[in-house]
Amino acid sequence: MSRSGPSSIATNRRARFDYAILDTVEAGLVLQGSEVKSLRLSQVQLAEAFARVTDGEVWLEGAHIAPYQFASGVGSHEPDRRRKLLLHRDEIARLQARVAQERLALVPLRLYFKEGRVKVELGLAKGRQKGDKRQAIAERDAKREVERALGRQRKGTT
Repeated sequence: MSRSGPSSIATNRRARFDYAILDTVEAGLVLQGSEVKSLRLSQVQLAEAFARVTDGEVWLEGAHIAPYQFASGVGSHEPDRRRKLLLHRDEIARLQARVAQERLALVPLRLYFKEGRVKVELGLAKGRQKGDKRQAIAERDAKREVERALGRQRKGTT
């Protein structure tokens, strides 16, 4: 595995659809050994995950990291446990203020390895209403149709 650039483990595709992402923050993740092994095999689900600021600490909740099949019973981990996120104090204070003041959510967007360490990209997100979601779908479909038309035009068929 190359250590040059960040290699993606998992992305939360649903988050970009359900939320309008206003800002992103990179955070470290406190993990056990068997969790890292499972992450190297991409055995993680972020669909229901969220982050919460509690007592000056940020916690990732709802993320499911599957148990590593070769870990013994003692070295195994709990798949759905809370995991502490590592951020600087000023970053935590800024996130806590924005979440409380603007009623935003902290949503994990993706997990990745960066120089051998597991990082999570958190998004400060505002929930979308049903109409906003429909509008996003319509825009995406229109963009896809334009790309198809341009592709046909480049090939010479209309």
